[in-house]
Amino acid sequence: MTIYIDVVLIENLLMNYIILFATGVILKIKIKHIRLILASLIGAIYTIIAYISALRIYSNIFLKFILSLIIIYIAFNPKSVKKLFKFTLIFYLTSFVFGGAAFALIYIVKPQDILRNNGLVLNTNSLKTIFISAIIAFAIIIIGFKVVKNKISAKDMYCNIKIILNQKEIETKAMIDTGNFLREPITNTPVIVVEHTLLYDCMPKEILNHLETILGGDFSEIPDKVREEYISRLKVIPFSSLGKQNGMLLGIKADKVIIKSDEEEKENDNVIIGIYDKSLTKRGEYRALLGIELER
Repeated sequence: MTIYIDVVLIENLLMNYIILFATGVILKIKIKHIRLILASLIGAIYTIIAYISALRIYSNIFLKFILSLIIIYIAFNPKSVKKLFKFTLIFYLTSFVFGGAAFALIYIVKPQDILRNNGLVLNTNSLKTIFISAIIAFAIIIIGFKVVKNKISAKDMYCNIKIILNQKEIETKAMIDTGNFLREPITNTPVIVVEHTLLYDCMPKEILNHLETILGGDFSEIPDKVREEYISRLKVIPFSSLGKQNGMLLGIKADKVIIKSDEEEKENDNVIIGIYDKSLTKRGEYRALLGIELER
């Protein structure tokens, strides 16, 4: 049977890209396609070298794992070692699902077109098989992760945050809101929604107690000195939620926000605090809403 290296390269490149793309979707990471293509190309080249080489080193499990870490690092540029291993684990789980769907389809269609060498398996079927298996696998992954997501424990939905504003610190519990992608529209800066009473030690009460009038353009209740200091720092943030489709929040940029979760601290100095003039919960279980992209 004749194997064309360029065809194998393209097929592996496409399959690697699809798996990495699915991994990015699951992790809810901003996908940079050029990085995914480069990582996919490295994986495809390794597959070809390993298949045609007589050296056993290319089938070494440790080498394959190192390659996986390199591919994930190139594709997603994780900011910590912990995230690198976490992303790699999701990548492996996604690969197993894709591989299972592909092999099931191949064995049904043309099992004789599967070639093995040096611990690797090559499929000489057409690109049609790859795309069909990719669609099947993608559906399985999305459904599976939705089921898992619904079973996440309450502990995983909260984290502790420290807000540093005007050189003063406050700490509170925040709920990780998977549907919160709120950003300040001009600078595209992510927003953490915080109850206004939590900020009494960091900001003038004249502002915090008159949020609605300030949003309406009325500064008559604000002393001149406070108005002069804060008027250029305040942001107006539009938002939509259940029962309020065209809401507005007043916001202010924090000096720094420290997010604590799973014994890990993540600092971010590019966050706007959206000031909410009511309580987020009746019992005070949490006093801030954090978008999932900030927690990762």
